Amino acid sequence: MNANDLPLILEPEQLEAVLGRDGLLIVDLGKADTYLQYHVPGAVHLDYARLVRQQPPAMGMPPDPTALVATLSALGVAEHTHVIAYDDEGGGRACRLLWTLELAGHDRFSLLNGGLHAWANEGHPVETGEVEARPAEFAGHRNDAPLAEREYLHSRLGASDLALLDARSPAEFAGERVFAARGGHIPGARNLEWTATMDTARNLRLRPAAELHAMLRERGVELDHEVIVYCQTHHRSAHLYVVLKSLGYERLKAYAGSWSEWGNSPDLPIET
Repeated sequence: MNANDLPLILEPEQLEAVLGRDGLLIVDLGKADTYLQYHVPGAVHLDYARLVRQQPPAMGMPPDPTALVATLSALGVAEHTHVIAYDDEGGGRACRLLWTLELAGHDRFSLLNGGLHAWANEGHPVETGEVEARPAEFAGHRNDAPLAEREYLHSRLGASDLALLDARSPAEFAGERVFAARGGHIPGARNLEWTATMDTARNLRLRPAAELHAMLRERGVELDHEVIVYCQTHHRSAHLYVVLKSLGYERLKAYAGSWSEWGNSPDLPIET
């Protein structure tokens, strides 16, 4: 496989075949101590906190554009760099990086399917210690298409072509577990807990596309809908965003404010 033509969902054997090729940047978003113990050869580490801006009550907003450019430049992202992201938790942090790259106008990226679980458990090569990033000059541009802000989402509530997906746990969705001033969910949302899309028998890879499409149809989500995903801080919903993108959903946005903003805003409607 050519390193310049990698799919959005990249299998471990596909990555191993292109290790060391020019133009690739592998980014590990797992725990720092785990990264030092073992990681994909050549992978640089990125602290997840660099991808979120806490703007209370919203705790998962996109980074400041200037800070983001500095972060991506220091990481080694250039115009033609293909970024391959993974983590050690099933892909939530890695997908937040991919969504952030898209927000910054960079669309050359892949998710390592199964992340570190699949890579290490299936005998692919690992290395220890720290890989020093090679800084580049990131020159992206703001792309607001992947982002739904609070006002936009509020204006779209009740639209016949809107599908709203909540990636939190069923207990959070129902208001039984509350991590904001109010519990519940955004009116009209359907619950698809992010872990339901993972196959634990296959090292946390995504479930087959047919199964994922069936899950979405059960929740009334069709390919021609505008789909907006959210969770508590747009961590779990970033994973759902990439899943939907991989399935061909084109009218796709993420509400970065998520429940930390909506649930703490008394002027906004909720359901339980």
